[in-house]
Amino acid sequence: MLEVRQLGKTYRGGIEALAGINLSVPAGMFGLLGPNGAGKSTLMRILAAIQAPDIGSIAFDGIDVLADPAALRRRLGYLPQYFGAYPHASCRTMLRHMAVLKGLPDDTATSRRIDDLLDLTNLADHAGRPVTQFSGGMRQRFGIAQALLNDPALLILDEPTAGLDPEERIRLYNLLSQLSGERVVLLSTHIVDDIEQLCSQVAILNRGRVVAVGATAVLLEELDGRVWESTEPVGADSAAQHLSTAYRRGVPVHRYSADRRPGEGFAPVAASLEDRYFLELQRTVPC
Repeated sequence: MLEVRQLGKTYRGGIEALAGINLSVPAGMFGLLGPNGAGKSTLMRILAAIQAPDIGSIAFDGIDVLADPAALRRRLGYLPQYFGAYPHASCRTMLRHMAVLKGLPDDTATSRRIDDLLDLTNLADHAGRPVTQFSGGMRQRFGIAQALLNDPALLILDEPTAGLDPEERIRLYNLLSQLSGERVVLLSTHIVDDIEQLCSQVAILNRGRVVAVGATAVLLEELDGRVWESTEPVGADSAAQHLSTAYRRGVPVHRYSADRRPGEGFAPVAASLEDRYFLELQRTVPC
């Protein structure tokens, strides 16, 4: 269990990145969803013991993370949003190098571990290629392999599917689905579909604050019977709350939240996590 209490971080110029974050994250896949600039990456760096908060506490399985960050790092796997690689180093060489940096012995057991991770991430046939020549999806799978070298109890993934094409995204979904179980997997993204596909629990972050948290299904239940859709927008005097407008086969589709039908031509539709996400982003957040 990962426990975060009253976590706060303010940057120079008075920019408040995090304000009183409280989270309880159990084993399994937990989603952290929010727009760019919501504070997700700051939170991920703090949880990975890379950056210190101004206030608050973090505990993981009895470890006081802020007091003993080295103890956490021994049990942590971290895939940052951006990472580099040596220009000519092969995938296998990079994994061996990173294993040593993580404190693993340079022996046959570590070699077997690397072989297993290459198989798991479907990179075995590319182990001799430089990572710098990998496609975006292959680089992300390499990133997950390095994060798993020490068989971490806590795995933090920051925007793992950003920039991937649909085929690579699905491949990564399948891989991530295999990684939960007994470990805590924290998935941070601004892509709603990533969370809806993978995570049974989610926290929505906006302007450095948690604005909604809970089981994904429960967050959607609160909108049951309150989401309406039409190809025409509501009138200016309607009390319905606009959620989103998107195009479907070239036709605009408007979605609203309202207790009753907003007007002629509106049909009730099942609520999605995207509906709840847009609803929370539109609510006023105290400054």
